[in-house]
Amino acid sequence: MTTPYPFTALVGQDDLRLALLLNAVSPAVGGVLVRGEKGTAKSTAVRALSALLPEVDVVSGCRFSCDPGAPDPQCPDGPHEVVGQNSRAARMVELPVGASEDRLVGALDIERALAEGVKAFEPGLLADAHRGILYVDEVNLLHDHLVDLLLDAAAMGASYVEREGVSVRHAARFLLVGTMNPEEGELRPQLLDRFGLTVEVAASREPDQRVEVVRRRLAYDDRPEEFAARWEADEQAVRARIVAARALLPQVRLGDGALRQIAATCAAFEVDGMRADIVMARTATALAAWAGRSDVIAEDVRQAALLALPHRRRRNPFDAPGLDEDKLDDTLEEFAGEDEDPDPDPDGPGGGQPPQDGPPDDSPAEGGAGDDGDVQPEPSDEQGAAQAPSGPGEQQAVSAGEPFRAKTLSVPGLGEGAAGRRSRARTEHGRTTGSRRPQGALTKLHLAATVQAAAPHQRARGRSGRGLVIRRDDLRQATREGREGNLVLFVVDASGSMAARQRMSAVKGAVLSLLLDAYQRRDKVGLVTFRGAGADVALPPTSSVDAAAARLESLPTGGRTPVAAGLLKAHEVLRIERLRDPARRPLVVVVTDGRATGGVEPVAQAARAAGLFAAEGIASVTVDCESGPVRLGLAGQLAQGLGGSVVTLDELRADAIAGLVRDVQGTHQSQRKQRAA
Repeated sequence: MTTPYPFTALVGQDDLRLALLLNAVSPAVGGVLVRGEKGTAKSTAVRALSALLPEVDVVSGCRFSCDPGAPDPQCPDGPHEVVGQNSRAARMVELPVGASEDRLVGALDIERALAEGVKAFEPGLLADAHRGILYVDEVNLLHDHLVDLLLDAAAMGASYVEREGVSVRHAARFLLVGTMNPEEGELRPQLLDRFGLTVEVAASREPDQRVEVVRRRLAYDDRPEEFAARWEADEQAVRARIVAARALLPQVRLGDGALRQIAATCAAFEVDGMRADIVMARTATALAAWAGRSDVIAEDVRQAALLALPHRRRRNPFDAPGLDEDKLDDTLEEFAGEDEDPDPDPDGPGGGQPPQDGPPDDSPAEGGAGDDGDVQPEPSDEQGAAQAPSGPGEQQAVSAGEPFRAKTLSVPGLGEGAAGRRSRARTEHGRTTGSRRPQGALTKLHLAATVQAAAPHQRARGRSGRGLVIRRDDLRQATREGREGNLVLFVVDASGSMAARQRMSAVKGAVLSLLLDAYQRRDKVGLVTFRGAGADVALPPTSSVDAAAARLESLPTGGRTPVAAGLLKAHEVLRIERLRDPARRPLVVVVTDGRATGGVEPVAQAARAAGLFAAEGIASVTVDCESGPVRLGLAGQLAQGLGGSVVTLDELRADAIAGLVRDVQGTHQSQRKQRAA
């Protein structure tokens, strides 16, 4: 068995360690979401925590880890009338990104349920994690329905599995920890809200602290057992403190003054719903217990707010999580209660901070809510909306216009890509459209088709009672139709002809609106720009719509209009992405006035490049940015060459960039009919 890295040997990362320890003290806090760049010890910290948790007593032979002192009366392995018990270490169960629903919640044997009336249930990862830790690396890359199931179980303390009227319930109480890199895409705000605490982590910029990180890691890799032994005394001390805090937790008093501060803080920061208030109350109580106190003080409320509120303040996907600490302090001071200690000492005996050991830990924390904890640096004066020109003919970037609600653009046909909300697709979830023989394990039974397949054989099978005699060959898998996410690739003209401030601002506002739509529909996005002598991939295909918006905002303009280069670059991006993710269908959005210039025969080159998209049936929409009294209609000709549809810039603000392109499929069908004729 691999020796885990000691929790107390972690350098810095105070907020991360504190959030994990608070959940170890009180799992009711609701778990931790750890956001940060790669290589910041996110996974190491979670694995190290599992070694600190006290051993658990379990009913012998129970697959669901029932507590012998209070066995679950609805346990599928119960009832446990004569209880034998044994002790084992608390488990840390990892949920892989590619896990199926059955792997997460468990699987029912539908064949035995129909033929024998037996609830044959194979436990999933939620059952394995009961009374331990469930760790989800890259939680933002999980399918939404799996995240919903996971968070529902964490909130209710139980998991429910239902298949065609057969249901099983078992206890599932665990410490939930998710990690994510925001560069790879955000979680929806509704899912963010379900995590109790969130911590931002980043690598330290202090050379001494980085040296100590490397020194300890190398020592651990060379002799893991010897390294862990040097920290064993500190590990035992933290383990004992967790046990003591759990025992003290029921006795901690959350006074009216502290409750009033919690409510005032949540109201001041305009968080939605009441979950934030409840999580803050539980977190503040856990902080007091961790500090060895029986009363919640103002510093507990402040620390709870810093951990529980930043991720709940996002109003749209482009908002960065964060909290104004000056405003927080003013609110706490204004609503300080009479029962509050006027001068609490959070760093006194048993303070709220995690244990600090070793020489580097006295330096600033590696990550957290401080200035060094931001994953994305603030743009400098030379970046963002105020980016200065850097080359001949280049003009300063302008800010995007006000975004608006865009109607749905969809890819024609029926896909089989990742679950999303844009185009029609065969999916695991959605309306039932038919049945087929199962390929592999049966996941969604089509009951009527199964009965119809079994009915003609009942006499030959010797049926004598009321029940049907079902064989495996009779089972039918339900085929379902739902929606998929697509790859929306923006190909944006940034040449000099687009440089008029009002025009470029409107263009950026339109693309920003489509980015918001892509975020809501769970698409991947990419950005190709073309100007001057060629084209660039400003953003390779990614799930991070935030990154696309940032690149769009800082996009400068100037130079000629190499339309062919932009289209060829986009075609190359799609070719590579097709190898990586062949099931995800693309939708290309070309934003240009169509005035191809530069190079030899620029218009003819653009037409030939467009023909590649039409020949492969790639869905596309062209946004015509031409303005003025005289219009050449070149973007319309380009759209025809692409085999897609076109919308003019004047119609972008009319609530319907997609209104004139209501259905890309209709345009493609008409194009095919014309070519066939």
